[in-house]
Amino acid sequence: MDPLLAPTGLQIAWFALIALLFGVYFVLEGFDFGVQMNVGTLARDDHERHTLLSTIHPVWDGNQVWIITGAAAIFAAFPEWYATLFSGFYPVLLLLLFSLIVRVVAFTYRDARPGDAWRRAWDGIHVATGFLPPFLWGIVLGDVVAGVEIDQNRWVVTSAAGLLQPFALLTGVVLVLLFWLHGSHYLTLKLQGELRERARRRARLLMLPALVGGAALLLWYQLAYSHQAWTWAPLLVAALALVGTLLAQRGRREGLSLVGTGVAILAAAATLFGGLFPYVMPSTGLEGTGLTVAGSSSTPHTLTIMLVATCILVPVILVYQSWAYWVFRHRLNEDGSTRVTVKPLTARLAEGHRRAFEAE
Repeated sequence: MDPLLAPTGLQIAWFALIALLFGVYFVLEGFDFGVQMNVGTLARDDHERHTLLSTIHPVWDGNQVWIITGAAAIFAAFPEWYATLFSGFYPVLLLLLFSLIVRVVAFTYRDARPGDAWRRAWDGIHVATGFLPPFLWGIVLGDVVAGVEIDQNRWVVTSAAGLLQPFALLTGVVLVLLFWLHGSHYLTLKLQGELRERARRRARLLMLPALVGGAALLLWYQLAYSHQAWTWAPLLVAALALVGTLLAQRGRREGLSLVGTGVAILAAAATLFGGLFPYVMPSTGLEGTGLTVAGSSSTPHTLTIMLVATCILVPVILVYQSWAYWVFRHRLNEDGSTRVTVKPLTARLAEGHRRAFEAE
């Protein structure tokens, strides 16, 4: 067997870890994007738009940790993959990065001053940065797993327009539908009253397009691009998860509906990344120009040190995020607040200083 197609156990572990990091990111940040997509049509006034955004306000920034970790893992574990990917996909990734930055600004400045026009403008940006990043992620992911033209110098020679191939566009559309559905399920779990009912109706409306689109995408990928036969298994898991989600919707089982779309997204990521192996970027150009797991990785020493650090830090992230979700697990009241109020550390310190000053 070609040594470039026979990776070591350490290289396989890092490829699987990167796939897991991106899968977790899509699940957690996916419902954040989905909530933002709903801001424009589900809410009817400023108060309701504020309430929708309040459902993700305590957790959205923490969910971004996973993509930062995933990108850093590619850079450190597979530097040639990182170099080829980020240089060849520069226009798409630059637009993606810009949309994510503007999204952060929207969360920060939306309620920074009064005025309907001010808030409507930022709400529009919330909607745009809810739809755009998942679509762009889909284009990147679709192009990576389907393959692009790479020359002997490991440069992507496919044009920017060529990146908009049909499979990549379908991947973008399916990610938008899945995240929109996922976010709608999240809202049914976090809201009360009429907004909750609207979110439930939106989820039912999105269920069939997401199911049909997801099935078409994964079957196309498995039949045309996948390098592995075992990925039929996660494909089946994704299909069963979406069917289970449909049944949970009809039974008004909101928690199970959210879990169902989360499992479907994870299984879809496993199908796409699993079918990509043993490549990290297959080439549609000259034979032998594709990037493989074995031929693109760092040295075993680097991979070992990074694996030890990851085994220490990732559990810390999991514990912190689990705590955050537990603290903010309650449904929102009609005014957009929860039954639990947690003062930030800075607020508690400021209050302590104020009391000390008054005592003097």
